[in-house]
Amino acid sequence: MRRSIIAAFILLAGALAAQGPVSLSLQQAMDQAATQSYSVQYSTLEAEKAEAKIKEILGVGLPQVAASAGLNNYLKVPTQVIPNFFGNDPPTMEIQLGVPWMLNGGVQLNQLLFDGSYLVGLQATRELKEKAGMDLEKARHDARAQAAKAYYAVLAAEEGVRLLGESLPLLEKSTNDAQAMVQQGFMESTDVDRLTIQLADTRNRQSNLKQQANVARAYLALVLGLPGGTPITLTDPLDHLMGDAVEKALAAQPFDAAQHIDQQLAASQVRLAGMEVRHQQAGYLPQLAGFINYQQQFNSTEFNPGEGPWFPSSMWGLSLNVPIFSSGMRHNRVKQARITMREAEVNSTATEQRLRTEHLQQLAVLTAAEDSYQTAKANMALAGTIFQRTTVKFNEGMGSSFELTQEHANYLTAQQHYIQAMLDLLQSRTDMRKALDLY
Repeated sequence: MRRSIIAAFILLAGALAAQGPVSLSLQQAMDQAATQSYSVQYSTLEAEKAEAKIKEILGVGLPQVAASAGLNNYLKVPTQVIPNFFGNDPPTMEIQLGVPWMLNGGVQLNQLLFDGSYLVGLQATRELKEKAGMDLEKARHDARAQAAKAYYAVLAAEEGVRLLGESLPLLEKSTNDAQAMVQQGFMESTDVDRLTIQLADTRNRQSNLKQQANVARAYLALVLGLPGGTPITLTDPLDHLMGDAVEKALAAQPFDAAQHIDQQLAASQVRLAGMEVRHQQAGYLPQLAGFINYQQQFNSTEFNPGEGPWFPSSMWGLSLNVPIFSSGMRHNRVKQARITMREAEVNSTATEQRLRTEHLQQLAVLTAAEDSYQTAKANMALAGTIFQRTTVKFNEGMGSSFELTQEHANYLTAQQHYIQAMLDLLQSRTDMRKALDLY
């Protein structure tokens, strides 16, 4: 599964066009992700869409102007039968009261004068705007954390390549010396075979780490919203990031759940749910609207509107809608809105407890990661010292190839544990920053 995800990232990144080289510090990478990552781009569009929706709601209470026009042509004018007012023979008369051509055009202004639902909606637009801004801010926070983890992954993989490269010259020299001693009859070929296998395995591990570093760079480019294949230079050295005093002091940072973006979003949802209750309650109030209409009409037996005559007319009026009985529909709408508000309140409380729990959990993870890193660092240094001593003994003919390959394997294992512990520490710091909402 993990390999499939990585392959998908590589394919997606490779499908994009490359651009010029980019040099980034960790802070610059996080800032770029906060503005250019694909998730932030999507959230920005969502915020713009929310802004347009707010303006749409505001427009409901503003004047609405509409123009209309109509053309009617009777192919045969309807005939009306009426009593004969001029005599008794015949008792009825057949007459045509209309004309074949009728053309009209007009314009009407509509204005909402009072609507309780609209007034509540006006108050809700400000909250909707704030929530859209918080959603975008949360996306930026997540993008910063994601960029930091991707940045660390590249540095960790390249550090692993460097560490493996340090032991290769010693192993290559021992292998070459052993081959010379075999040719002179002072050592068995089995010793050379062991060293050759160990040397090939070390080179293979280094090659795999280089591939992982390339994949990590491709993923970093994806997180930053850069085209695939973009050369990226990371300017912050790993030892500088590991020794950053601000990062080391994260465990002592105070935690305030109320200031966390997730808690603010939950609180905003409660406020919006409360406004929805008021919106449904406003359904019991009357609605009042007004209009002004002006139109002109042309009627004739011939279609010659340019010659007239045109007959103007105008009218204004009010429309009042008073809700009386809805068979319980409005009552149940209010009931549903209140239940939704209680759900939002429960979610707000749960969010606060979750954030506090996550902070405590990340604090424990960060402390454990710091201890593991210090232990792995000391173990790697010790394993390296033992490997160097064993190499000297082997070159002086006082040690066996089995002992040398065993100590080198132990050194490789210690290096792997060190790289993993270092990456775990950096990522736990990132998770701690996210738990504290410091992005």
